[in-house]
Amino acid sequence: MAAAPAPVQTQPSRSRRALVAGSVGNFIEWYEFGVYGYFATIIASHFFTPEGGSDVEGLVKTYASFALAFFFRPIGAAVFGRLGDRIGRRPTLILVVCLMTGATALIGVLPTYATIGAAAPWLLTLLRVLQGLSAGGEFGGAVSIMTEFAPPGRRGRYGAWQSFTVALGLLGGAGAAALLATVLTESQLNGWGWRLPFLLTLPLGLVALWLRLRLDETPAFTRETREKHEPVRPPVGETVRAVALGAGRVMGWSASGYTFLVVLPSYLQSTLNATFQEALVATVLANLGFAASILPAGIVSDRIGRRKVMLAGAVLVVALALPLLNLVQDPDVSTYAKGAALFGAGAAVGLMAGPGPAMLAEMFPTTVRYTGLGLSYSLSNAVFSGCAGLIITEVIKRTGNVDIPAYYAAATCAVSVIALLTLRGDDHKRALR
Repeated sequence: MAAAPAPVQTQPSRSRRALVAGSVGNFIEWYEFGVYGYFATIIASHFFTPEGGSDVEGLVKTYASFALAFFFRPIGAAVFGRLGDRIGRRPTLILVVCLMTGATALIGVLPTYATIGAAAPWLLTLLRVLQGLSAGGEFGGAVSIMTEFAPPGRRGRYGAWQSFTVALGLLGGAGAAALLATVLTESQLNGWGWRLPFLLTLPLGLVALWLRLRLDETPAFTRETREKHEPVRPPVGETVRAVALGAGRVMGWSASGYTFLVVLPSYLQSTLNATFQEALVATVLANLGFAASILPAGIVSDRIGRRKVMLAGAVLVVALALPLLNLVQDPDVSTYAKGAALFGAGAAVGLMAGPGPAMLAEMFPTTVRYTGLGLSYSLSNAVFSGCAGLIITEVIKRTGNVDIPAYYAAATCAVSVIALLTLRGDDHKRALR
């Protein structure tokens, strides 16, 4: 067996620059997805609930549009992944951030159903599709540059920043929504205030573009293209099996993350009759727990391995999802106890999200890493995250069972436990292929 290639040495400044450039696009992506989720009830009333339609029907259609964008993520992962593995991570990520920023900002100026009729939901859905394509190309490229630039023994720490900026993006979206809900009247928020967070992505996107224009190509990709006239790619069947296994390993992270961090506001409003402000506070607490555990989980996984840390998170969700949700539902439980429950739920998801990016990067060789990373993550997100709001809302509507979010999160994490048991305990010590 050929010896593994020696780890690529990089200058600290280049590594930090890659970390920031990779993180900022990811922040924008998840900021927008968070904003869309937090304003789902308002968006439903403007785009999917013509006069005479029910609020629940409009919310289901809003989540259907949400899910559709996720199903375009694998297409984006395949298209941009192929580009990234052939022409480089840097130019592909520049293209991705331009597409993502433009589509998101346009939502902020989109006319509503009351203005242009049935064309409004179709235009919104088109922009969601463009966001899905760009988001599919973002993860694989961002994690590739983070892990390929990471110093030896720190891939978990560097990859965790991808997940940490998910938390920051969701918190940023929640913060923007909470601020607007505080300073604007309800009629102002429903009338035009909801547009402002989408428009904010335009200056954020320009900053991301500037950072990526200054980014170097990764050492691993440069070495691969210089040393081999025609880079050797693994058999297609081998890559497909790795993608399927990778998707299984992160499906619990995807599903439980979206359940607790994004779907929760609309669930609390439509099912438990919480106010918009109460739902946002609950979401912020869950996201704070998520953010608090991500970087420590990534750092610890560099020492004891990805397998142990991710298994701990998945098992905790399986065991505690229902008890924690029941605490939130109980009107006799104190506000502090409910806050602690939400914080704990987010922290459990963070244990999977911290080591997750590095774990996926270690599954694929350089020649297909961008594509493999993107497809594993986007397929898992398309099925188990994008559909989370739609599935949970529709099943609660049909059954009246308000415990569905807990069952959904626990079931998907149970599958991830099985997939994670196949992970080798020493992958974190091996050089990237």
